[in-house]
Amino acid sequence: MGRGKIEIKRIENTTNRQVTFSKRRAGIIKKAKELTILCDAHVSLVLFSSTHKFFEYCSPTTTMKKMIDRYQQVTGTNLWDSHYESMQKEFNKLKEKNERLRKSIRQRVGDELDELNHAELCGLEQNLSEALKKIRLALDSKIKRQIDTYKKKIRSAESNRNKVFRDAQEEFNCTFEESEEDYESMLVMRNGNPQLFPIRVQPTHPDLHERGFGCHDLRLG
Repeated sequence: MGRGKIEIKRIENTTNRQVTFSKRRAGIIKKAKELTILCDAHVSLVLFSSTHKFFEYCSPTTTMKKMIDRYQQVTGTNLWDSHYESMQKEFNKLKEKNERLRKSIRQRVGDELDELNHAELCGLEQNLSEALKKIRLALDSKIKRQIDTYKKKIRSAESNRNKVFRDAQEEFNCTFEESEEDYESMLVMRNGNPQLFPIRVQPTHPDLHERGFGCHDLRLG
């Protein structure tokens, strides 16, 4: 029992329509390949789905450009004329826009102002004033950020310096306490003020007290 005929009309169900397109697309490309091999024909296909997906096939012995050029030659049509005209119009629009922007830039730096009327000059002055305010705000913000960064670096350097000083002081105090018996006190006059300094006495040296020298007998000039 053969299959019934399928009515050729648009498939309303989106899913069924996409499935049918995929199946028939594969079938028509397969037929194009077979026609190329069996008949030594040049075949090219261009397909766009309803979702705007692009598919193409071209015989391996040619290219799509050669096929289009050959088509134009045989039919006497030029497919590029309309496209070229559209591109030329777009180019002219962009060129005019670019010229307007260049003129605006020249006027902002004080050139070509004679052709502007009073209202246009006032508008240009207002725009420049607003731009200057924004530039100053951005500059102030950047300077503040740099100042904050430098302050953090200074605080970090001071903290490291204080830590090194504390560590050195603790190490000195610890060494002095461990060997306190090897030190004698010495009173020194410095800048007119008496200051007490520890003096290390080596164990191998004779005791300075035994020789009659007391701590009050040692002075620095």
